[in-house]
Amino acid sequence: MAQWERLTQLPDAYKQQLDELYNRDALPMDVRHYLSAWIEKQEWQRAAQDHDFAMALFQVLLENLDIQHSRFVQEESFLLQHNIRRRKQNFQGYLDDPCALANTILWFLKKEKEILQSADLAEQVQLLHVAEEAMETSSQLDIERKIAGLRNEVECMERTMSCLEEQQDEFDFKFQTYKMEAVVDEAAKRKQMQVFQQLINRLDECRKSTLSELNKLLDRTDTLIDILVKKELVEWHRMQQKACIGAPENVCLDQLEKWFTYVAVCLFRVREFLDKLEELVGKVSYQNDPVKSQKPKMQKRAETLLKDLLQSSFVVETQPCMPQGKGPLVLRTNVQFAVKTRLLVKFPELNHSMKVNVCMDREAPQIKGYRRFNVFGTKSKALNMAESQSGGMVADFRHLTLKEQKSGGGGKGINDISLSVTEELHIIHFDTLFEMKGLSIELQASSIPVVIISNSSQQQSACASVLWFNMLSVDTKDVMFFANSPAATWPQFGDMLSWQFLSATKRGLNEAQLEMIAQRLFGKQQTYDTCKVTWSKFSKENTPDTFWAWFDGILVMVKTYLEDLWRDGLIMGFVSKSKEKYLLKKKQRGTFLLRFSESVIGAITFSWVEIDMNGEPDVKTVQPFNKVDLCQIPFQEIIRNFQILEAENIPESPLLYLYPNTPKDEAFGKYYCEKTGSDNPYIQYIKTKLVFVSKEKTLEARSPMSSGMAQGEVLELMSGLGGEAAGESRLSLLSHPAENLVQTPPLLPSQSSVVHSLL
Repeated sequence: MAQWERLTQLPDAYKQQLDELYNRDALPMDVRHYLSAWIEKQEWQRAAQDHDFAMALFQVLLENLDIQHSRFVQEESFLLQHNIRRRKQNFQGYLDDPCALANTILWFLKKEKEILQSADLAEQVQLLHVAEEAMETSSQLDIERKIAGLRNEVECMERTMSCLEEQQDEFDFKFQTYKMEAVVDEAAKRKQMQVFQQLINRLDECRKSTLSELNKLLDRTDTLIDILVKKELVEWHRMQQKACIGAPENVCLDQLEKWFTYVAVCLFRVREFLDKLEELVGKVSYQNDPVKSQKPKMQKRAETLLKDLLQSSFVVETQPCMPQGKGPLVLRTNVQFAVKTRLLVKFPELNHSMKVNVCMDREAPQIKGYRRFNVFGTKSKALNMAESQSGGMVADFRHLTLKEQKSGGGGKGINDISLSVTEELHIIHFDTLFEMKGLSIELQASSIPVVIISNSSQQQSACASVLWFNMLSVDTKDVMFFANSPAATWPQFGDMLSWQFLSATKRGLNEAQLEMIAQRLFGKQQTYDTCKVTWSKFSKENTPDTFWAWFDGILVMVKTYLEDLWRDGLIMGFVSKSKEKYLLKKKQRGTFLLRFSESVIGAITFSWVEIDMNGEPDVKTVQPFNKVDLCQIPFQEIIRNFQILEAENIPESPLLYLYPNTPKDEAFGKYYCEKTGSDNPYIQYIKTKLVFVSKEKTLEARSPMSSGMAQGEVLELMSGLGGEAAGESRLSLLSHPAENLVQTPPLLPSQSSVVHSLL
C-alpha cells in the first residue's frame, strides 16, 4: 500500500499529527494528495544533492500541476482550479534553488514515515498485550478498522457535498447571468442552452453519485451497528452477568462508548447531509431529480438506525448492590442500595439535561404470592459527566430503598406456580428521554434480576439464586426462571465455584480441588464433563446443610480467617479423606496438610503422618476448627503451637513439613505472632481436651468427644487414624506445662489412643 494511502487510514490520533505536519505552505496537503503516487516514486535524496536532477524534477512537478489544473477545468471545479493555480505560483519560488524544494519534500516524507512507524509500534504493542489493552481481540481491531473506514467516508462525503454545492452555485450563477443578459440571438440562445443542459446533466450525475455514496455510508453504518448492538453489547451484558458472580471479566464501557458515540455522530452528519441536499434542491431542481425521489427513504433509514443505536446505548453500568452486602443483586427491604446507569452515546451538550427515572417490576408476573415493591429515595437524577471517573454520561443512584406493598401485593395470581422468597426475581427499570437536533427518543434500561429479602437469614439462599440465574440464563428479563430451572453442566458449575474464591480471595480453585468437589457430587467418574447439577442438588437437598451451605460456609471462613494462607497456596482445602491418606502415607514423618471438613460446615482441620511401632505410616487428624476457634486464635498460631506428648512425656510438634515438603516455619513463619512462649498473646485462649480416636475396625464404637463436637465428624474424619498398638498410647497436645493437663481415662483401652485437640 502506498505511503499516503496508509496515512489516510490511520486512527484519529495519528491523522491529527498528519494534519499538524501539513499545517504549513512549504508542501500543501492537496498537492501531496493529488501527486502522491508521483512524489513517492522520485529520488528526492539524490535531487537534494544534484542541482540538475533537482531542476528536472522541479519542471516535472510544475507539469503535473498543470495536468491536475486541466482536470479541474474539465470537471469545472472552480475552487480547486484556483487552489492548484495558486500552489503552482508558490512553487515558482524554488526556480533558483530546486535542491531546497527536494530537501523540503524529503523532510516531509521522513516525517510521514515517523508517523507510520509510531502507529505500527502502537499496533504491535496492542497485539503483544492483548490481555491488557482495550483492543484485545481481532474482532475489536476489525471494529477499529471499520470505524476508521467510516470516518474516511464521512470526510469524503463532506468534500463531495462541498463540490456539489460549488458545482450547483456555478450553474446557478451562469444561468442567472444568462437570464439577466436577455440574449436575443436564437443561435446563441440554443448554444447557451446546450451548455446549460450539459451543466444540468453533470449536476444530475453528481447528485446521483452523492446519493449512491450516502447509501454506501448508511450500509457501512448499518453493518457496524449490527456488530456493536447484536454482538459487542450482547457479549458485554453476558460478561457483566458473569462478573456479578465473581468472574474476572473486564466490564469497562469506555471502548464501547467511544464506538457508539462515533457511529451516532456519523448518523447525525448523514442527517445534515440529507438536509443540505434538500436545501440545494430548493435552489435548483429539475425533472426526475434523484434527490426528491430517494431522500425521504434515506432520511427514514438514517433515523431508524439512529433510533436503534440510541435505544441500545442506555445501560445499567453498575448493578444494584447494598454497601454492606456480600455481592450485587441481593437487596434487603428498608436497606439502602446503589445502582448506576450510563448512556454510551456521549454528547457533552446533553450534560445534566437528561433526567433518569426509576421504577420497579413494570411487567410483574401474575403468580400466586409474588410480592410487589415500591422504590423510595432519590428516584430521579440527571445524566452527567461529573459522577464518572472516565467522564461518561452516568446517573448514579446511591440512596434507594425498597418497601413491600402491603395491599395488592402477593397472594393472588392467575398461575398456580409458587416460588420461594429467594426464588422470586424482580427487575428495576430506568427511563429517560433523548432530545437533540430535532430528534426525540424514549430510552429504557433495566437491571439484571435482583432477589429481595427481608432478613439476613435469607442472605445465603438469595446468593445461591443469583449465582444460579447468572450462571445459566442469558435472558435477563426471565423473572420466571426458577419455575423451571435448568441444570448446570459440571464445566459451568466448576467455573462458577472457582470464581467465588477468586473474587473473594484473589485465588481460585485448581483442577485437583475441583475434582474433589465433583467426586463429592457425582462419585468417582472417568470424566465429569457430561455430569449435571440440578438447582435442587445445589441449594435445596439436605436442608439446611445443602451443598451451597457447605461451600459458602467454607468460603466465608476462608475470607474471614484464612485469606492470606489460602492466597499463598498453603491450604489444600478441598481434598477427600481417602485422597488425603493416599498423599500423606507416601511422605516423610511429620508431613501434614490442611483441608476443609466435609461434614462440619465452615470448619478446617489438619492431618499428619507418623510412623507406628511396625514402621508403617499412620495418618492422624484433629477435630475441625470452626469460626468459634478461629476468631480466638489465628490458624497459623494453632499450627505453630500444636504439640503432642510422646511415650516419654517429651513435648514435640508432629507438624514438620507442609505437603509436599516445605518446612512448617518456612511456610507459615511470616504470619506468626512475633512473641513466643508465655509471651504469646494467644496462649491465654488455648485450652486442651482429650479426644479418643477409634481404629478403623471400631467405627461403631462411641468416641468420648466433648458435647461441642458432632459424633458424625469424629467417625468420619478420624476413623482408622488411631494407634495400632495393642496397649494404650497416650498422646497430648501441649498448650500449657504438661503437669497442668487434664487427663481423662480412655474408655476403649485396647483399641484407642488419646489425642488432645486445640479448640
